Amino acid sequence: MSGLTTMAAGFPEEQVRERARTGAAAAFPPADTYGAGVFGADPSTPLDDLDVARLVPPVFMPRRLEKLIDLGREPEHTDVDLTAAVGGFRSTLPLFLSAFGSTRIGSRELGVAASAQAGRLGVPMVIGENMVPVHGFGGSPILARISAYLETVADGVGGVVVQQSTEDADSEVWNLVYSSPAAAPLLESGRLAFELKVGQGAKPGLGGMTVLDAAEAARLADRFSLHDVFGTDARLRCATPGTFTEEIVRQQIRFMRNNFPRARVWVKFHPGRDIGRAAEVAWAAGADAVTVDGAEGGTGWAPTAFLRHVGLPLAECLRRIGPPAGCLLVTGRMWEGSRVVRSLALGASAAGLGRAALVAVAEDPGAGLLRLAECLALEARLLISALGKYAPADLDADDLWWPGTRAADRVADPVRGG
Repeated sequence: MSGLTTMAAGFPEEQVRERARTGAAAAFPPADTYGAGVFGADPSTPLDDLDVARLVPPVFMPRRLEKLIDLGREPEHTDVDLTAAVGGFRSTLPLFLSAFGSTRIGSRELGVAASAQAGRLGVPMVIGENMVPVHGFGGSPILARISAYLETVADGVGGVVVQQSTEDADSEVWNLVYSSPAAAPLLESGRLAFELKVGQGAKPGLGGMTVLDAAEAARLADRFSLHDVFGTDARLRCATPGTFTEEIVRQQIRFMRNNFPRARVWVKFHPGRDIGRAAEVAWAAGADAVTVDGAEGGTGWAPTAFLRHVGLPLAECLRRIGPPAGCLLVTGRMWEGSRVVRSLALGASAAGLGRAALVAVAEDPGAGLLRLAECLALEARLLISALGKYAPADLDADDLWWPGTRAADRVADPVRGG
């Protein structure tokens, strides 16, 4: 049958041929790109609704008048105060450095460089999952990243958040960090948090995945599930996603509060259809922050079917959550000011930089993230000022308009417009 061609319009013939040649390996990006790239939603997929919404300044701006009277002059965009409360921490910007963990691209040199720059910015930093199960605590990049952050962060701002997955729990990661002398300055200044990882945007419902060579696979065979997928010596390492119900989340947060009373409690959810209820449960149980990772997210490894077809876009997550009952943090394609400002208008307190941060640090390990944040902050100040407001917390859904919606629809569903 060599040379067979199909006549059906739009039939993905080349993709079928690739699967015929390589089998299960075709479910993932090329294995040789693991550790050298970052992954997320396929750019050919439709834009998230958040990118369709327009920011709409009013004609009459009473808050600008209030600012004018307060300043005794016409206010400018430089008068916008971007400091924010982020999960119990004071941040110089409504931003935080998103989690990236045991993947090669994020765990070593780039991770340490990103940590140092996040400290200089004075924004919170999340350290991702599976570092200790993969590297051990003594050799874990967790300590190097905490040290790099503490060397540069100013007093009174920022904070470090340590994420924990199922395998991390087995390795007692939170206990190790909480009792480590390296974390003592964070505890003493009230700038340590632990994040319960329930899921991530790149692969909702799945745990972490990485590609290992034969030697690394043999070393980790007793700690992770390994699979022969790629037809080479490379092995697919799978972490378990964990099992969660409402009561399990409540009990986990209660455990975190009781066992680590000096640490803040964060919870990270994937973009599930019940995200509104999940956030409500976490806040009611006492979480200091809920992070929602939209389906656009992902610095790690995921099947392309998940990147293209699984999980709610961030705009829909925000719609289902509605007015937040606590600190709401969001991630997913955050790299410029308008997407961040739109997220803030829909109730978020801050936005996480994941792939964008890694790309920026790879471009310039000394100052790439600083410059990215500088550009983003300028855009945010200009946009917020144009709306006649002077703090991120002043933004609301009235600042957005969604094409294709009628005035009656916007009244009935205020999260989608104003």
